[in-house]
Amino acid sequence: MWKPQSGQAGHVDGGWWPWSRDLAAELPGLAAALTARIGYLTRVAYTVSEWDSAPRRLEIGGHVIRLDGLLERDGHVLSVTGPEPNLTLLVIPPEAVDTAGHRALMTASRRGNTDRPADILAASGALVVPAARRPRHDTTEDDWEAEGGHVS
Repeated sequence: MWKPQSGQAGHVDGGWWPWSRDLAAELPGLAAALTARIGYLTRVAYTVSEWDSAPRRLEIGGHVIRLDGLLERDGHVLSVTGPEPNLTLLVIPPEAVDTAGHRALMTASRRGNTDRPADILAASGALVVPAARRPRHDTTEDDWEAEGGHVS
């Protein structure tokens, strides 16, 4: 979903809710949806830490799209370039629950919205923070001693 072409732009031009973090698999659907708005895609800039590894180039619909993985960038956006004006899309985490993801999409595509991407996701409840993995802790005698336990 994206904002109407007229009006205040804000930080994002709309939103995208991919099914997975596999950018190469998800882009053909996005490209098909955006063709009417910006024509064929020529470049997509994304945050490396938010996606599985992706190729440097991808062919979709007979057009080669350059994929630029960026290290330092807001992880919640994707910049899409084509023959027409560029779009910056809020990326809703694939793991977001339905109501939160829908709320984030509606907010990102609302005319006049100027909220920052992370604020949209947080306010909608779609900002999914992966649970930190607990380190595996074997209960050996050495561990007990180091933790102040006593081995008899």
